[in-house]
Amino acid sequence: MDTLTDLLREAAVVVGFTGAGVSTESGIPDFRSPGGVWTRYDPRSFELDRYVADASVRRESWQMRREFFATSVAPNPAHRAFAALEGAGRSPGVITQNIDGLHQEAGSRRVVELHGTAREVMCLGERPVGAPDGCGWRSPYTWAFERLDAGEDDPRCPRCGGLVKSATVSFGQQLFPGVVEEAVGLVERADLLVVAGSSLQVYPAAALPLHALDHGARLVIVNDEETPFDDVADLVVRGRAGEVLGPAVTAALS
Repeated sequence: MDTLTDLLREAAVVVGFTGAGVSTESGIPDFRSPGGVWTRYDPRSFELDRYVADASVRRESWQMRREFFATSVAPNPAHRAFAALEGAGRSPGVITQNIDGLHQEAGSRRVVELHGTAREVMCLGERPVGAPDGCGWRSPYTWAFERLDAGEDDPRCPRCGGLVKSATVSFGQQLFPGVVEEAVGLVERADLLVVAGSSLQVYPAAALPLHALDHGARLVIVNDEETPFDDVADLVVRGRAGEVLGPAVTAALS
């Protein structure tokens, strides 16, 4: 912890990169662990092509989204730590693989959401392949629940009549345009990249730590379990992101 605090204190530009471990600390179930989302839903149902082709898959997806938002959750000390760094002028933003919007709720102003956000729904168009080709309409996720509660079992875009889904990246769906480039731009500015709660196994996101190292940044990994990049990190801290980063950032900014 002392070494982490020193690295945070010395760094002029700190960029955060967060994964599912940060969300689970706020009580959001993950996708892979026992008891996670995939133990209750078939992951193949969330492939984009199946979602587009089958209305029953879309109904199941909306049910999963209801479950996602059923529990009241709040930002934890890890979210607040990255927001504090940005607020102190020490960070240009945070990159996340999470879709829950808790970084913004904690006060982070610039959040690069690699996999989209569950807090919005979007138009897909009628028959997208690999990427949405809709009209660009978006709305808060509550719009879909209101339509479902009104008796619509397969809500359609109010602007063009296209299919609607959560504004998240499904299996078989391309990342949203420009998001990787924005993440790379942040990483290239960093002299310290702090990876928190990520297994670093999902690409292209998992390539960001190596990109940071190639551009001269130091790398810190805070995670409960080993990652493929532990051997090249400047510091690895085994532990929960909030419990580690909360006090470390507070000490570094004091």
